[in-house]
Amino acid sequence: QVQLVESGGGLVQAGDSLRLSCAASGRTFSTYAMGWFRQAPGKEREYVAVISRRGMMTYYADSVKGRFTISRDNAKNTLYLQMNSLKPEDTAVYYCATAPSISTSAGVYDYWGQGTQVTVSS
Repeated sequence: QVQLVESGGGLVQAGDSLRLSCAASGRTFSTYAMGWFRQAPGKEREYVAVISRRGMMTYYADSVKGRFTISRDNAKNTLYLQMNSLKPEDTAVYYCATAPSISTSAGVYDYWGQGTQVTVSS
């Protein structure tokens, strides 16, 4: 099975940037669509951004559109989330996950990482 490890989270101020990484094990990384999801305390897990197997298709939640960019490097088995112009409402644990095809529904995703904390102060 695939294992996913997120990194790059931290404590930043509003307006700052962070780049999250998700390192995946295995040689079949390119066969999976990937996604970033986040969960704030007391709230449901929500979709942030998703990307197709080759990276040709991407979708973003309205709340992050224009600020975040999802990308992948299949040769390195790594998924990225570039987060710019961060806002306090972006504070959450961010998770990466795999799916057989691109979807904005968390229920479609089979494997999940442990999550990385992003905290944005005002």
